[in-house]
Amino acid sequence: MADQIPLYPVRSAAAAAHRKRAASYSAAGPGSGAEWPSSRYQLEDESAHLDEMPLMMSEEGFENDESDYHTLPRARTARRRRGLERFVCGGWKLLCASCCDWLVNICQRKRELKARTVWLGCPEKCEEKHPRNSIKNQKYNIFTFIPGVLYEQFKFFLNLYFLVVSCSQFVPALKIGCLYTYWAPLGFVLAVTIMREAIDEFRRFQRDKEVNSQLYSKLTVRGKVQVKSSDIQVGDLIIVEKNQRIPSDMVFLRTSEKAGSCFIRTDQLDGETDWKLKVAVSCTQRLPALGDLFSISAYVYAQKPQLDIHSFEGTFTREDSDPPIHESLSIENTLWANTIVASGTVIGVVIYTGKETRSVMNTSNPKNKVGLLDLELNQLTKALFAALVALSVVMVTLQGFVGPWYRSLFRFLLLFSYIIPISLRVNLDMGKAAYGWMIMKDESIPGTVVRTSTIPEELGRLVYLLTDKTGTLTQNEMVFKRLHLGTVSYGADTMDEIQGHLRNPCPQMQSQAGGNNASSTPPRKAQSSAPKVRKSVSSRVHEAVKAIALCHNVSPVYESRAGVGGEAEYAEADQDFSDGNRTYQAASPDEVALVQWTESVGLTLVSRDLGSVQLRTPSGQIQTYCILQMFPFTSESKRMGVIVRDESTAEITFYMKGADVAMSSIVQYNDWLEEEIWMLTGDKLETATCIAKSSHLVSRTQDIHIFRPVTNRGEAHLELNAFRRKHDCALVISGDSLEVCLKYYEHELAELACQCPAVVCCRCSPTQKARIAKLLQHHTGKRTCAVGDGGNDVSMIQAADCGIGIEGKEGRQASLAADFSVTQFRHIGRLLMVHGRSSYKRSAALGQFVMHRGLIISTMQAVFSSVFYFASVPLYQGFLMVGYATIYTMFPVFSLVLDQDVKPETAMLYPELYKDLTKGRSLSFKTFLVWVLISIYQGGILMYGALLLFESEFVHVLAISFTALILTELLMVALTIRTWHWLMAVAEVLSLGCYVASLAFLNEYFDVAFITTVTFMWKVSAITMVSCLPLYVLKYLKRKLSPPSYTKLAS
Repeated sequence: MADQIPLYPVRSAAAAAHRKRAASYSAAGPGSGAEWPSSRYQLEDESAHLDEMPLMMSEEGFENDESDYHTLPRARTARRRRGLERFVCGGWKLLCASCCDWLVNICQRKRELKARTVWLGCPEKCEEKHPRNSIKNQKYNIFTFIPGVLYEQFKFFLNLYFLVVSCSQFVPALKIGCLYTYWAPLGFVLAVTIMREAIDEFRRFQRDKEVNSQLYSKLTVRGKVQVKSSDIQVGDLIIVEKNQRIPSDMVFLRTSEKAGSCFIRTDQLDGETDWKLKVAVSCTQRLPALGDLFSISAYVYAQKPQLDIHSFEGTFTREDSDPPIHESLSIENTLWANTIVASGTVIGVVIYTGKETRSVMNTSNPKNKVGLLDLELNQLTKALFAALVALSVVMVTLQGFVGPWYRSLFRFLLLFSYIIPISLRVNLDMGKAAYGWMIMKDESIPGTVVRTSTIPEELGRLVYLLTDKTGTLTQNEMVFKRLHLGTVSYGADTMDEIQGHLRNPCPQMQSQAGGNNASSTPPRKAQSSAPKVRKSVSSRVHEAVKAIALCHNVSPVYESRAGVGGEAEYAEADQDFSDGNRTYQAASPDEVALVQWTESVGLTLVSRDLGSVQLRTPSGQIQTYCILQMFPFTSESKRMGVIVRDESTAEITFYMKGADVAMSSIVQYNDWLEEEIWMLTGDKLETATCIAKSSHLVSRTQDIHIFRPVTNRGEAHLELNAFRRKHDCALVISGDSLEVCLKYYEHELAELACQCPAVVCCRCSPTQKARIAKLLQHHTGKRTCAVGDGGNDVSMIQAADCGIGIEGKEGRQASLAADFSVTQFRHIGRLLMVHGRSSYKRSAALGQFVMHRGLIISTMQAVFSSVFYFASVPLYQGFLMVGYATIYTMFPVFSLVLDQDVKPETAMLYPELYKDLTKGRSLSFKTFLVWVLISIYQGGILMYGALLLFESEFVHVLAISFTALILTELLMVALTIRTWHWLMAVAEVLSLGCYVASLAFLNEYFDVAFITTVTFMWKVSAITMVSCLPLYVLKYLKRKLSPPSYTKLAS
């Protein structure tokens, strides 16, 4: 299709007319006799002008049957609008980032990656200096730790404001109260943060040190020497034992396995749990001994370091032979770093180290994640600061700018500084720690670990969930359940019939074997004209099971006997070949499931190498087959095949298996099970589609659009426009096509994909996964969550706003790199719906209440200063201010972290409750404004009421107003709570008791004789009643007239 539709750039009216003629021809069809204009553009020539001809992103073009290429896409218009907004609102951030990048580039020039020639065992011959083979996951070093941590804290306006206010108290003219009232909370926050970062950094240092200190055997002219992993250099010959991690990227030279191949586990690199077969360079494998590697003059030419873990190009050259030996190298001759040797002992030559290895290049640097709630609170504090400045300016203006007015301005700024309470950061950090403890103690999700304690509220704000597909959702466990042979079907309850057929030798096979014993001439297949004899059921069963046992890439692996000495070269002589010591490994779990099933019915795969396969029958007889040719499975062919020769009969058979879409066009119904043996399996694309349906990501009745493979810009252009015509359908796209679309049409693809109910990407590289997460963040501005269980998911987990790792078959690398770790995928539902929702709503209520606590006392200070001729004198001093924010109100306010609006079971039953959180209604400028109005009302009532009711001494004003303030805060906590917990009641009673008990010791501030009188009691009660009762009435009326959604469910 791509070579039939020309892509014309927008240039002029003449060009438009030219396109119209081309469109008319296209409508007429090739059979109408019209010919293409001689000046039509070729697809390759047009790719340079596709920027001028963007994708059609509106419906009008389709409705009016216009050209496929609309001239004004919504995606790019929106991108320009967002770009202008981003420049106006955050231009200074981009400027700072550009300056920092420029300084980094000046200080540390990035070295250009080049191809290289590596001489075997001669690191000194390397023409260039290569990076050290050390792993470094630390964020800081000993010099940058303190500055780095302080920068991460004070880059937020909230903490920077606290620092400036605290430092101002060192100036005598600006000093308002005691230094500890300002520095104690700030010092506590900084101390906790530094200790937490120091512990995390030390743990990273220990993990890096452990990996870098692992010892390996290095082959030298003088024999084997032990070297640390961090001391390995390009050109070294490294010996890696079974179950040992490969320390660097190497070319596979030699193995102890006689077949010249070995298996490696790549679960920490590509996320696949199945072992991969690697083949040694034949020239070095044929050498008699290890030491002969130094007796030859040979080198490896390797391509420059690249991200792609599935490809490699290089050559092996031996110069001292006549003629020189040249051997091409591919991915099957490589051993990538962080993979594990699963069989035998391997020897390789190091070609890439450190930062140039495939695993490190596919791993992104971890970022410091900040929750959306923290960013929103940071914005609110900026609004509060603006109100603080405005209020201070008003006070100075009403004062008439008398005397050193600028000093009065600064003093008012400090007096009203409680508008932004310094305890906000303390309460939120303690709340986050409490949420993490609740998550890890939840018995419904055992084994869950919170590794990043700063973003538990993010679990309640997620819009896009990106999850690893096969391993995470299916655990890579396949079971053979049913076998269909024509009209006969065998299930789990009838497998014993298959075993019975296999125990009884097939009559046709017996007669065939007897004829072969009588004659040395190999039997030939009957002529096509001979009549076909209908095979018996027993014969069909024998043939089907044998086909399953032969047509695969599975290899049986046996463990070596423990305690056997000798050279590793001959380790296979000491292996235990018993059934209990055998395991199967292959490129996919369904292959292993097939062979395990044949073993369960009696036909066992006991040995396999590159040239032969051995099967053991139920009677114990060994059948040997010579592999003449293998046809490996590919996504393009959707099938695999093998040609084998039976060594006992010399009969040659071609077995093939594949997906139904591939096999149906090869065999006909009549000759199924007569001429060929075939079975059904899925390729990567079909597997992705089936898993999406099985996991209910895509409903059974929903349309699925499979994105056709594209290789260039023009094909991607056409396919995206074809996909644009679809409505409400899921998208399935391969990694190769995704890479092309991301290269040329990143934002257009994002806009189309975001309109889909579900998107499935198969065969994605680690960097592609991370790039998709970043693309969703940038394009939508919504919060993303990444879920994975393998090392190939680490980059995606770290790039997402919230990363969840699953401890599974693929190891713990994803779990250790994630923000939250779970043991099963189903635990994610409760983690998000219950804990994520509760954490967000609790922190939203806690943050706004702490700000209310600061706003109300600042309002009282403003009223007090206004009444007393705008004097910049503090209303409450010393311990009263410290006690107000700590022992008098801290426990009731902090008890809000135990509040819940609905039960966990209800939250799990109604996912719609979670969807409401994405709108951010629990913490917004609207809710914040409501709290501001409440604070102004209550602060005004408390202060004016105390001034109106006091009679003789001013100290009575302090006692009445402060006591009414404490009671008001305790009652407001009770008003805010939706579900009472016994600890909440304890906190209320305990705080009230602490305040009453402390009155006896506050004679510096209060008249103890006055506070024990009835007059004091009724005045405090009256003021408290006026400040709180209207709010209780309003809350009652609101719940009756406009109840929230959760109350309907609770009832």
